[in-house]
Amino acid sequence: MNPVDLPPRAATADLAALRRRHPRAFAPAGVWTPTGAAVLVVILAVTAVAIWRLDISVARLGSGLVQIVGILGAMFPPSPGPHLAVFLHALAETLAIALLGTLGGAVLAAPLGFLAAKNVIPNVFAHFAVRRGLDTIRGVDVLIWALIFINVVGLGPFAGILAIAMSDTGSLAKLFSEAIENADRKPVDGVVSTGASPVLAVRYGLLPQVLPVMASQVLYYFESNTRSATIIGIVGAGGIGLHLAEQIRVLEWNKVAFLVLMILVTVAAIDAVSSRLRFAIIGRSAMVID
Repeated sequence: MNPVDLPPRAATADLAALRRRHPRAFAPAGVWTPTGAAVLVVILAVTAVAIWRLDISVARLGSGLVQIVGILGAMFPPSPGPHLAVFLHALAETLAIALLGTLGGAVLAAPLGFLAAKNVIPNVFAHFAVRRGLDTIRGVDVLIWALIFINVVGLGPFAGILAIAMSDTGSLAKLFSEAIENADRKPVDGVVSTGASPVLAVRYGLLPQVLPVMASQVLYYFESNTRSATIIGIVGAGGIGLHLAEQIRVLEWNKVAFLVLMILVTVAAIDAVSSRLRFAIIGRSAMVID
């Protein structure tokens, strides 16, 4: 019988018995357990040791804020000086690095994404090897890849393109494999039922489902790589980052402000265009939010 249907005394006795048998389930919310208190003490202790070992100083932070205010004042008005044409050329170079690097990474990631998907390659050893390889590639930051390729192919945009392509290969392949694994199995089974080979089943049953998602992810990474191309340019991989680092080094803050504004406007424009393209590829949601 449901406790709600019992007489009041019987229901109270039944509830008391449940409390005795399952005290944790009836514990009031917000009561600290010994484990929770111990975890909090450990976190606070680690934080205190980190602050002490890293020499974090409130006084230094205060003096630094005063310097930041002075730098912000020196940034106005933003001005390119006589270098507008040079800065525009460097910005175009940054966009080219981001575009070619993203496309290169997407081309390499597409087959790896299918190999890393369990519903395409059921062999557990092959799947494990591909996934761990992608984890290794993805675990190295794009800036480190840039430093590696600068030593391989020399300074310039080619090193930046290779760095972004290598970094995106690991990240995009993981996203592609997840999209493939989450695809509906019914279209694939329908193609297989006609006697088609596994390759044709993937081509006609799986690829049409995941291709819009993959294209959307590539567009997002192109937007993100525009910022990454700026950062890797600082270490010598070409683009506007090289000029940004140089202007900071010589304390030309008004030119720094102009370069930052150029980057912000470019990223905003790419975001707007890529958002429209993503909606065109995937389709807008039918739900209207008032």
